[in-house]
Amino acid sequence: MEYQDIIKDWKQKKFRPLYWLEGEEDFFIDQVSNYAEHHLLDEAERGFNLTVLYGKDTDWSTVINACRRYPMFAERQVVVLKEAQSMKDILKLEAYIDNPLASTVFVVAHKQGKIDGRSKMAKLIKEKGVLLSTKKMYDNQLPAWVDAFVSSLGRAISQKAGILLVDHIGNDLSRMANEIEKLLVNLPPDKKIDENDIEKYVGISKEYNVFELQNALGQKDISKVMRIIGYFAANPKAGPIQMVLPALYNFFSKMSMVFGVKGGEKEIAAAIGVHPFFVKDYVSAARQYGLEGTEKAILLLHTYNLRSIGINDSGVEDGELMKELVYKLMY
Repeated sequence: MEYQDIIKDWKQKKFRPLYWLEGEEDFFIDQVSNYAEHHLLDEAERGFNLTVLYGKDTDWSTVINACRRYPMFAERQVVVLKEAQSMKDILKLEAYIDNPLASTVFVVAHKQGKIDGRSKMAKLIKEKGVLLSTKKMYDNQLPAWVDAFVSSLGRAISQKAGILLVDHIGNDLSRMANEIEKLLVNLPPDKKIDENDIEKYVGISKEYNVFELQNALGQKDISKVMRIIGYFAANPKAGPIQMVLPALYNFFSKMSMVFGVKGGEKEIAAAIGVHPFFVKDYVSAARQYGLEGTEKAILLLHTYNLRSIGINDSGVEDGELMKELVYKLMY
């Protein structure tokens, strides 16, 4: 079950007595627990029927006592346990989970970890309630996620604008969602988000960013590469070397995988883990560099990563290091 399915059920007044939210992706867990806290009860009902507890500040007996209360002047009560991973003796909730109160909706937010799927408690959770196990999204899934998230807000975003956001923010979905929501506040209701909006309101240059640097390197467009590196040198926050080097290493590593794939764009996309939209960029770059040139690039990136942290380096400024690196990558 996906997090959207839980919220969809709730909107249709379909409730289970337990929702256990766990795993690596905090955003999905927060979406469900926050919805439970703010939308399952109306304002008049919340005063008597909503309990929000935090794992680090509570104990198992307090949680169970809260869950065993009956609702007052409402069909159900809601108990939300946040930061459950910080609560001692959490396994002692097993007794309640085995026999939950039907009039209580108990939502457990257990971030950055999972309970043992072989344990009795895990089996009880699946039997008595709903288990949502979340994972971090892969890079190639992010553009589609951005598009879907914007659509869920009743808006639209251009493909280029979505790529700029993904390139700048990565897979921090909470930050991504915050930036999108902040952006929409500044735009007319019928305005489609484009790269100009990203540049103006999020502070990401549509011309001078890591994504454009990758493309320019892939095409061996030295003029454009040097313009971007010059911009990064003059504006260190726009392209810090600690962000640029891992991105380029990822780019060339994926490019190296192209040489071992038999098939078309679909097979290449699956093998290197990128959205099919980007495959042509990797294939074109692979032709420019060849296998030997790609392997040389990966070794150079490793060397300059060490230099960026002071190993085998005499204190060259980051901007100069990047200029050296990109020149050697292309020649």
